[in-house]
Amino acid sequence: MAIFTPVTRAQLEGWLAGFDLGPVVAFEGIASGIENTNFFVDTARGRFVLTLFERLRAEQLPFYLGLMRHLAARGIPCPDPVADRNGALLGTLQGKPAALVTRLSGQVDMRPGPAHCAQVGDVLARMHLAAADYAGRQPNLRGLAWWRETAPVVLPFLDEAQARLLRDEMAAQEAFAAGPGVAGLPGSAVHADLFRDNVLFDGGRLGGVIDFYFGGRDTWLYDLAVTCNDWCIDDATGAFVADRLDALLHAYRQRRPLRDAERAAWPMMLRAGALRFWLSRLFDLHCPRPAERVVPKDPAHFERILRLRRAGVPALA
Repeated sequence: MAIFTPVTRAQLEGWLAGFDLGPVVAFEGIASGIENTNFFVDTARGRFVLTLFERLRAEQLPFYLGLMRHLAARGIPCPDPVADRNGALLGTLQGKPAALVTRLSGQVDMRPGPAHCAQVGDVLARMHLAAADYAGRQPNLRGLAWWRETAPVVLPFLDEAQARLLRDEMAAQEAFAAGPGVAGLPGSAVHADLFRDNVLFDGGRLGGVIDFYFGGRDTWLYDLAVTCNDWCIDDATGAFVADRLDALLHAYRQRRPLRDAERAAWPMMLRAGALRFWLSRLFDLHCPRPAERVVPKDPAHFERILRLRRAGVPALA
């Protein structure tokens, strides 16, 4: 269980005394996740998720909490942060920034079909359009600047072929970011981590999108690429599965048609999405933090995806 900061029931009850939620009925740690400490919390007045933030600083968190509030108010099925009696969305528990959000119904489906992918494409486009007027300006904290910092840290752990791949892709992404291909691409605050384990389905119907804490301001195309790189692939090879990719992209474009510049940038954005998660998984594997139980995800998965995307991708019609 990824519990970096243990919390006792007595400590939780003391913290929740600042909310108007009634007594605690149930309380348990959440096993998934490798970034933050999360608990399911049931009270007399509802079901919630408590997050203690292990890496993000208190001054960074209003962006994410405000984004979820902004999206929820516009009909996007996502957690809605809960304010305490003083109207604050962010507090401190066990010395860590902490927030409580509503708990959504449904379960993760790790074996999606085209119908699941279509619903994801639709909700992603709705999220982008709904976030267009969100005032938060925080950049994507796992974007190019973070790649520059992280690549030298993980390079000593790579073999010669992997190191050559990382250096070459970093150079390509630097050139792409500095060139005309990115300029003018539409964007806003984005999720940037819309993997299968961050979407809930309830009886085949999409119940909600969770875990916005890797989000930030970026292009909508990058967010779409990250999503397709997880939802629309054969897990054994990383290759795209055509009917799932077509379903997700068609549903997205029904809500938000893509521009010519986005179609041209699509191959590099797919590579960028693969690079970002290869780097983060390498970092989590080789530079782990102590926790009660954390199993880092396999970096080789996104190394395979990056190599495939570099070899070629289906063009956007």
